[in-house]
Amino acid sequence: MSEKLYRLAAAQCALLVVDIQERMMQAIPARDEVVKNAALLVQAANILQIPVLATTQYAARIGALLPEIQAGLGGVIPLDKLEFGCFDNEAITEAAKRLPKTVNTIVVCGVEAHICIYQTVAGGLLQGYRMGVPADAVASRVEKNCQTGLARISEVGGIVANTEMIIYEWLQKAGTPAFKAILPFIK
Repeated sequence: MSEKLYRLAAAQCALLVVDIQERMMQAIPARDEVVKNAALLVQAANILQIPVLATTQYAARIGALLPEIQAGLGGVIPLDKLEFGCFDNEAITEAAKRLPKTVNTIVVCGVEAHICIYQTVAGGLLQGYRMGVPADAVASRVEKNCQTGLARISEVGGIVANTEMIIYEWLQKAGTPAFKAILPFIK
């Protein structure tokens, strides 16, 4: 059986939202899809009580997270970084260490797939986490770069899926209060 084969369990996951900032997103052709799916992941995480971390890349120059992302974060304060890989930043690494001990998997969404997302996945894997990436909630300025980033993420052991696959795996079954709460956002 493959080491890559495992089921996501909401109690074992955290969500990491990476650098979905206005100046950055202006250059992303898939902007609308990434923002919609990242916001959906944040909403699902909130409903399922999955911890959420968020980052900005050099906020003084690139700006804050998009309002539609920030709105779903509640009290989560984005951690600013200059490093491309989140696990190369001490504050973010410390925040990950403060996640519940049950968390062994981090789902990462944001930009850019071939830079910050890839380096974050590699860093998380080196820290001992399973790393998941929803392909429809990440992007790059150039589509080929995004595809190369996703391929490399898969090669190094990250799991590439899509937003609905991840959410439905978190849910496990229909008919629950969580399923009923999330369903209107997916339709």
